[in-house]
Amino acid sequence: MAITDNATPENTLASNITQTLRDAIVCGDIEPGSKLSEPKLAKEYNVSRGPLREAIRRLESMKLVKYVPHGGARVITLELPQVIEIYHIREALEGKAAALAARNIDNEGISKLKELLVIAENHMAATGGAYIQAEADIDFHYCVIQASGNQMLIHTLCEELYYLVRMYRYKSSLQPSRSSQAFKEHQLLFQALEQKDEQLAELIMRKHIVRARENIEQQLLNN
Repeated sequence: MAITDNATPENTLASNITQTLRDAIVCGDIEPGSKLSEPKLAKEYNVSRGPLREAIRRLESMKLVKYVPHGGARVITLELPQVIEIYHIREALEGKAAALAARNIDNEGISKLKELLVIAENHMAATGGAYIQAEADIDFHYCVIQASGNQMLIHTLCEELYYLVRMYRYKSSLQPSRSSQAFKEHQLLFQALEQKDEQLAELIMRKHIVRARENIEQQLLNN
């Protein structure tokens, strides 16, 4: 699959390669622990080694890739204790983000979240229950965090941890039973945000992430 360059600063060839590899890692097409072979990837995507190296460097900064001595660049493999740590961080920080979002969200933000719930419901109906996996401004969690208005929370959750979290959220989204429950929890959170109930919004978000963590723990223990 060839990747073409666009002559704009915002959409360079390295950016295109980064996005392609990032999505493949998040979705599991490139499995945890896999080696990112520059010759193989350059041939597969029909790109030169320079932009490819830059893309791998960016993936490293996203914490999706690490360099192993004598092993080159490999996709990160998170063990269960690390996953639990990340979800404990999410529980605390996203809970606070939800409370702040309830305080600060405007009508436009409420309309956006309502639209995302409709999109998710339609997707689940069309796919037999799989919850939609989208990123950035069409990701329900991402939009709630952005609505908090707290730049430190936004940086930590939407940049530093975002794609690590998406790797494991993606697995959970393929389970119809968890997808249905997660959607109901998003609906409850939306109602709390709409009512400007900070305490309820934080409580719902924290419980939502606890359930997600427990689900992922069970998945990893069964593998």
